[in-house]
Amino acid sequence: MRIRLAVTSLALATALTAAAALPTAAATPASSTPASANPTVRDVLDHLPDAVVAGALIRRDGVGATAGPVTADAHVRIGSVTKVFTNTVVLQLVAEHRIDLDAPARRYVPEILPEAYDRVTVRQLLDHTSGLPKPAPTPGPADGPGWQFRSVTPRDGLRDSFAAATDTPPVPGSEQQYNGLNSWVLGLIVEKVTGRPFGDELERRIIRPLQLRHTGLPAADDPTIPSPHAQVYVRGQDVTEQSPYPWAEGGLISTAADLDRFFTALFRGRLLPPAQQKLVFEVPTVKSAADNKNCFGQEACYSVGGLMRYKLANKEYAWGKTGSRPGWDNGFFATRDLRHRLVYSLNPTDTGKDLLPYIKALVDGALAD
Repeated sequence: MRIRLAVTSLALATALTAAAALPTAAATPASSTPASANPTVRDVLDHLPDAVVAGALIRRDGVGATAGPVTADAHVRIGSVTKVFTNTVVLQLVAEHRIDLDAPARRYVPEILPEAYDRVTVRQLLDHTSGLPKPAPTPGPADGPGWQFRSVTPRDGLRDSFAAATDTPPVPGSEQQYNGLNSWVLGLIVEKVTGRPFGDELERRIIRPLQLRHTGLPAADDPTIPSPHAQVYVRGQDVTEQSPYPWAEGGLISTAADLDRFFTALFRGRLLPPAQQKLVFEVPTVKSAADNKNCFGQEACYSVGGLMRYKLANKEYAWGKTGSRPGWDNGFFATRDLRHRLVYSLNPTDTGKDLLPYIKALVDGALAD
């Protein structure tokens, strides 16, 4: 499940109302602070944990805070936040003239993309306008005991997704539909162009230069997560250890401090030359696909750099990325000038209730002046 910040205007108003009166856990004394229409990060944390959120890790403007059984230095499975790392590596290779941004992606991986997608460019993979098909099912609780340890290789996942596709793909570049398959293809392009494993390129280009000492892409057969970390559950089952198979799409493990360092460096242009840096915040001027629930309204919201453009309650745009894995829902958002920035990681309970009110309250509360 990926938490989506984009909803209808009515849902946005509902989220603010819900977050202003977050239920208090039975074991936690009720706060004496009056409910506010514009809750602060502190307001949200003061009501946690509760029946929906078992634990929360927040880092606002470089200062950490937690609620529930989680520490400020905890490792988390960052899920789709990984995509921004992947896009950054690809844009570095574009800057080195080893990848042509507007060349057909099949030029690099003809064995991966069917001929029906021969017009899809690298740029369109980066900004989710490729029109690749809906991803094939991936392991979940319905698969029975041990589902969290099952995996799908990127090549098999892509093959199964293309095989299951029945609809005529949209014209590449005509609409934006968020799709993790794009990142799998991009990871394979990186490997083809460099001749090295994608994880090695991440280490060489981003992790080591930025000294992200608590960030890494686990081996495909490594279900562990370094300590400290929260214990996370799905349907009452401990799934803290799980397959990292999402790989370039969502396999990274990191910490709030490391994510803060990475995104700060990205926003400040430390990872890309000026020409590619412009693309980090360049959103295509196309419509959002009918099934694309990630963007607010009818316009695209994802940039070539993989960032999500999100309008705050004060009408200012923030930029960031959400991501999740079973037991974790995470994200980073910041004002363009880094005046304010937020890293969050929430551990949901098994209620099945939406975390959107909590996330929206945190993002708006953290980035407002």
